Amino acid sequence: MRVIKIDGTTDKKRILEKIGSTKEGNKIMGEKMQLHLFYIQNLRTPAANILKQDALSIGAELAVEKDTILCKRDHVNALLILNEKQRKILAKKEKIQPFGLKKVADTLAMYQTKKVQKTQIMGVINANSDSFFHGSRFQGNEALIAIEKMIEDGADIIDIGGVSSRPGSLPVSEDEELKRIEPIVDAIYTHKLYEKVRFSLDSYAPKPISYALEKGFHIVNDITGLANDEVCVLTKSYDAQVVIMHMQNDPLSMQQNPQYENIITDVADFFIKRIQKAHDFGIEDIVLDVGIGFGKTVEHNLLLIKHMGHFQKLGLPLLIGASRKSMIDQIIPSSVEERLAGTLILHMKAVDEGASIIRCHDVKEHKQALAVYQRLEETLI
Repeated sequence: MRVIKIDGTTDKKRILEKIGSTKEGNKIMGEKMQLHLFYIQNLRTPAANILKQDALSIGAELAVEKDTILCKRDHVNALLILNEKQRKILAKKEKIQPFGLKKVADTLAMYQTKKVQKTQIMGVINANSDSFFHGSRFQGNEALIAIEKMIEDGADIIDIGGVSSRPGSLPVSEDEELKRIEPIVDAIYTHKLYEKVRFSLDSYAPKPISYALEKGFHIVNDITGLANDEVCVLTKSYDAQVVIMHMQNDPLSMQQNPQYENIITDVADFFIKRIQKAHDFGIEDIVLDVGIGFGKTVEHNLLLIKHMGHFQKLGLPLLIGASRKSMIDQIIPSSVEERLAGTLILHMKAVDEGASIIRCHDVKEHKQALAVYQRLEETLI
């Protein structure tokens, strides 16, 4: 007999199939192996006591401060610890409870077991001369060569940008932006490269967006998160996919002491409002981007990546874009050219938390990292 401790991220379904247990048993046991942790802030003390008892009654747990039962304070923080089966049960139980527990029930009900899906790689091509990473800037025929190389290296999407959005950058006119991207868009259209991969335009300006969508582009990557109604109308009229990104303020001022009440919930609240706006315009094909480096400190960025699973409750694909960003330099001094290793770590963690699109400068390296990561995920005992 051998007893072996296995990694908690191992594919439980495949392990159970290998053992040979029944399908019905697999479903029951699979839900028991999916652990969830929910950090609840400012929970009313009576609600905490009710939730504690309800959790214990189904074999789950709620961690609270020691004097919660005495109701010495009006509100407490708590950590809810439960598996997938218990999540479903508790979500139903709390719907009929007072003291705001229906909100807890609604949140619990939103979360589903993480679905396995192919992670897509979005390569970055910049048509401007002032993007923060020199290696992403291309003009004329060089851009076409770089795009074809990205396709060869395994890109699923290629994102074209004509305006820098790095901290401190200034906006340009729509005409100037269109002038920058037009040769690249025309080359993509002429060579029918849109038949090989999907193309995205990194823009929030109607004129260049309209031009790109007319020439075979399928995605609008909007750092303002659909702030402009005209962009909404265009996106819907072409049945395009939209990437709604979160940004505090604008590129010129976004890194001037960014503040949040709670970075996770504040970004989620922003997404909920902008998703509703998209739906109001008839847009259904939506991707969410938490906007790493767009009005965030290093700590904000790390929290968003580490807890990206929170945004799965919104039921939409998640994009991560931390490629070679300055947060890496603030953790360990490094030039833009030296940040690939840090980038890969951040992106693989985001994938582990549910991100399904990686926006990056280094397609080939990310393709390799994903292949190794996925092989690890598939490896059984």
